[in-house]
Amino acid sequence: MASGGHKVAMEESVLILKSWHKALVLILIISSIVYYYVFEFKPSKLKYPLPKKTSRLAIRLSQSDAIREPGIMFVQTSNDLAPSPLAMCSIESAARQNRNKTVYYLMSGFNANISAYREPKYKAISLLSSFENVIILPLNPKELFNNTPLAGWYEKVDPNLEQYWFHVLSDGCRIALLWKYGGIYLDTDIISIKPLEFQNFICAQSSNYANGAALGFNRSHSFIRRCLKDYIENYNGAAWGQQGPDLMTRMLKKWCDTDNLDNFLNRQCKGILYLSSNWFYPVPYTNWERYFEPDTWKGNSKEIEHEFSKTRGVHVWNFLSGGHNNHVKGSRSLMEYFFSEYCPRTYNFLPD
Repeated sequence: MASGGHKVAMEESVLILKSWHKALVLILIISSIVYYYVFEFKPSKLKYPLPKKTSRLAIRLSQSDAIREPGIMFVQTSNDLAPSPLAMCSIESAARQNRNKTVYYLMSGFNANISAYREPKYKAISLLSSFENVIILPLNPKELFNNTPLAGWYEKVDPNLEQYWFHVLSDGCRIALLWKYGGIYLDTDIISIKPLEFQNFICAQSSNYANGAALGFNRSHSFIRRCLKDYIENYNGAAWGQQGPDLMTRMLKKWCDTDNLDNFLNRQCKGILYLSSNWFYPVPYTNWERYFEPDTWKGNSKEIEHEFSKTRGVHVWNFLSGGHNNHVKGSRSLMEYFFSEYCPRTYNFLPD
């Protein structure tokens, strides 16, 4: 009996030792993993830090699935998957100035799978997607225009016969997005230099003339519904601005029942705030070259800040200035100041 008891005790001791051995091995494995992630693997040291919220970059099959809260919306109607430096700066600056808002970048050529767009081929997408509050989405006009007055127009229009196709498509997309989701729309040639608030607003471009490059509206606002209807009734793709600033101007005049919009500058008109031009168009399009004049930024940052103290976003008039956007770094121009100050990661992305 004694020898039998001794044998049982020995077997129990062996089992206990084996259990302790397994536990120690498991602890060592877990400790190694923790050590690696805490001390060795540091996303902040990568050239383009990993997104902090990868769930926000999951595959999105439709705009309606992804845009669940109002935010700041940008669109790219061409299929180009290499956004221009100015477009990158627009999105980065909006994300930095509005950290409490989601920034949506809807791209026509994007297939919704962010993991498919890796460096070095897609450096711009990689950079933009690394911002915590930026979501890149596919732009599907047919889906977007569904259940709006633009659906029938989009089915019939022939892009090959349109002189300004990407522009009129963008004009349609912005009002459809505001109608369906609400929030703020900005063109990809607006550099944000101050935060924006959700409110119903349109901004004057010049005397008695509005522009739609920066718009803010609640979802399903009746003014936007009227704009959608007017877009179809007065469509003329051959006339520059007919679906854009001209539409905003004529519709706001009807809304306010006035022939002179200047009477409503920085005032509410039936629930819509009509902002003065210095909010988004501080430099008129006739003087767009001023943004690119070399040697205008010479240690005078305070003077520049004072000049644009009432500006929320700087519209750069890309339709006119597009050929100059790659000549920023080292120019000491206003554009170099805005890039370096408000979109520093894009600024570092620029060629020397």
